[in-house]
Amino acid sequence: MPGKLYLVPTPIGNLEDITLRALRVLKEVDLILAEDTRTSAPLLKHFDIQQKVFAHHQHNEHQSSNEIIKFLLQGQNIALISDAGTPAISDPGFFLVREALKFNIAVECLPGATAFVPALVNSGFPTDKFCFEGFLPLKKGRQTRFKVLATEERTIILYESPHRLLKTLEEMATYFGADRQISVSRELTKMFEETVRGTVTEVKLYFETHPLKGEFVMCIAGAEPVVKSSKDKYKKDTDDEED
Repeated sequence: MPGKLYLVPTPIGNLEDITLRALRVLKEVDLILAEDTRTSAPLLKHFDIQQKVFAHHQHNEHQSSNEIIKFLLQGQNIALISDAGTPAISDPGFFLVREALKFNIAVECLPGATAFVPALVNSGFPTDKFCFEGFLPLKKGRQTRFKVLATEERTIILYESPHRLLKTLEEMATYFGADRQISVSRELTKMFEETVRGTVTEVKLYFETHPLKGEFVMCIAGAEPVVKSSKDKYKKDTDDEED
């Protein structure tokens, strides 16, 4: 019988956020795949997890997935973890999951930590509908995404690194408008957790004079719905009658 591939979320900061089930799975599997073995080592040591650990990251995932599939087909159970949060959410994992499913290998994703959920709930923006964009393209396609998102009516969630935050806020002012409401969270679940809310201009002014440390989650209020004119409504009603 083939083994099973487990996707195991790990804490995004506070080690107390790992689940009992995650600890059990990590201690029972035959092998653990880590995005960066050096980053995961303190976590595994803290919880006395002594399984073998191999690197599986964006630079080797296509090559290493072939070997991993072989191990799974031989009956080994394998857990995949990322540096923090849930694997495959802006982290390696998607390609391996897709390959495992091609061979009818069971895949199980445990529930657990992910950065955008607390940031979204803390933002005060609507949570019934939202779109998660992760990291925007660095160059090619970046302006296009901003133009598309400028008209998005759902709450928008982005990830951003500290050295690009101010540039991204400047671009938001250009494409979304300086008065668009946003909420920016950093260092979630850690000692210096912080969420700053306000207009794009206000938040940019704040971070120009405060530390740019940690990973950032940006929540942007959706665009106001476009109100169609009575003329457009009349045309639509007429078209419906003709149909």
